[in-house]
Amino acid sequence: MEENPATQTNLSPVPPAADGQALTRIQENISGVLIGKPGVVELALITLVARGHLLLEDIPGVGKTTLARAIAASIQGDFRRIQFTADLLPSDVLGVSVYQTDKGTFVFQPGPIFANVVLADEINRTTPRTQSCLLEAMNDNQVSIDGVSRPLSAPFMVVATQNPLAYLGTYPLPESQLDRFLMRIRIGYPNREDEREVLRSRRVGDPVHAVKAVLQSEEVVELQARVRSVRVDASIEDYIMDIVTATRGHEEIEVGLSPRASLALTTASQARALVRGRAFVIPDDVKMLALPVCAHRVVFKNGLGFDSRAAENLIQEVVEGVPVPK
Repeated sequence: MEENPATQTNLSPVPPAADGQALTRIQENISGVLIGKPGVVELALITLVARGHLLLEDIPGVGKTTLARAIAASIQGDFRRIQFTADLLPSDVLGVSVYQTDKGTFVFQPGPIFANVVLADEINRTTPRTQSCLLEAMNDNQVSIDGVSRPLSAPFMVVATQNPLAYLGTYPLPESQLDRFLMRIRIGYPNREDEREVLRSRRVGDPVHAVKAVLQSEEVVELQARVRSVRVDASIEDYIMDIVTATRGHEEIEVGLSPRASLALTTASQARALVRGRAFVIPDDVKMLALPVCAHRVVFKNGLGFDSRAAENLIQEVVEGVPVPK
C-alpha cells in the first residue's frame, strides 16, 4: 500500500522535522560502516527507537559485530561485548558482590550488562542457564542480584548474534528468550560492488573506529517516547489481531503468537512510521515487519521452528492470507 498524501487528512500532525533529521543521521552513520545493507540498518534503527532488542542470525563475518558497534557509537552510548561460551556464568554477565576487607562489607561489581548497547556474541553457544540471566534485563531494564533490583542505563539494547543451529556446539534459545527479542533478522552477503567498497574502506583500518556520535543518549530516549504518540487506527489494530489469530489456529503451528507478539508488532509498526516521517501507521508497516517480528515467536509442529527460513515462509503465507485494510 503506497503512502498517499490524500489519506493524511485529519490525522495527527507529522512528527517535527528534527525527529526525521535525527533518525536520518543515524541511518547514514551506520550505513557508512555496514555498506550495502540499508534494509538491515533500518530494521536495527526501528528496534532501537521501539525500545526493543535485536537477534542477528547469520554466518560469521558478515558484519553483525560491526552493526552493534556502529549503533553504540552513533548515539554516544556505552558499548560492551560479551563472548558467550559454554562455561560462561550468569555472574559473568550481570555482575557479582565482592567482599572488601577494608570496608568490611560486600560491594557490587557491575557486569557488562550495564551498558547502553550490549553485544551478546554467539548467544546460542552458552547454556540455557546463562541465556536466561538476560530475561529480566531485556524485559524490565533492570537486574536483581542479592535481593536488590538495579536499573540499567537508558537507552538499553541487546544485540545478540547467533550462528545457525547446524553449527557444532550450539544450544537452541528457549521460547521465553526468543520472545524477548523484538526482531530476528539476517544480514547476508554483500553484492560484488558493495564488497569491493568494503575491501577498500578497510585498507586504512576499521571504519567503525571513525564513527562519530550524531545523537546523545538523552535524545534517543526522547525519540523512543515519541513512538508511543504515533497513531494506530482501529483498522490497523484489527489487521494485527487478524494476523495473530491466524497463527493460533494454523494446522502447522503448535503455539501461535501471544499478546506480547501483538504488542511487539504494534510498537515496531509505530517505530517504522516514525523513522519514515509519519505520525500514523499504515498497513505496509505491519506487513513489512511481520516476518522479522513474528517468525521467531511461534512454535511449529515437527520441529519446523528451528528452521528460521521455513518458519518465515510459513508466516509469510499467513500474512498473505489475511486481508489488508483499505
